[in-house]
Amino acid sequence: MAGAGVRRRIAAVAAGASLLLWPGAAHAHLVTTGLGPVYDGISHLFLTFDDLLPVVAMALLAGLNGPAAGRRALFTLPVAWLAGGAAGYLSGIAILPGGITSLSFLALGILTAADLRLAPRVVTALALTFGIAHGWLNGASIVAAGREASGLAGITGAIFVVVAIVAALVVSLRRPWTRIAVRVAGSWIAAIGLLLLGWTLSGRG
Repeated sequence: MAGAGVRRRIAAVAAGASLLLWPGAAHAHLVTTGLGPVYDGISHLFLTFDDLLPVVAMALLAGLNGPAAGRRALFTLPVAWLAGGAAGYLSGIAILPGGITSLSFLALGILTAADLRLAPRVVTALALTFGIAHGWLNGASIVAAGREASGLAGITGAIFVVVAIVAALVVSLRRPWTRIAVRVAGSWIAAIGLLLLGWTLSGRG
């Protein structure tokens, strides 16, 4: 029971830190495909690792924690991202810290690498936190770039597909070495987050 409490506290700290630390300007690089705002949104996710890697990390973490956690992340992350994006679009202001993306890499990557057994509700809370945070940055960036809000539909649709595929793949893994491979992937994502954080704090991001 004590171990479960520790895991919940670690997850809460990881989620909270992403919202409270390292203020600065946030940047999201919007992609133009020429096919319309929805396709621009889809392309944005797959071509912007600041958003794509945290989504993959969230899916890996959810998959490691079983089918129930995977299903919750599958629906919570896109909905939270869309809600955060709408709020960011309506406000037009990126009020969240600029280091949010690198901290997402770090927190989710570390949790995945540690292979912590998290309750589905904890995974849901993480997906909700990161979805709203990243979505808000996307929404504010869309306004700043003078793009249409429908681009958010493309982003969230792509997120749903990525989480569905990655989480289902991880849930299906049975051999011990495959679970280790997922944890190694999480460690690499955390390492990228650490590099990105250093880059941001040095003023080069």
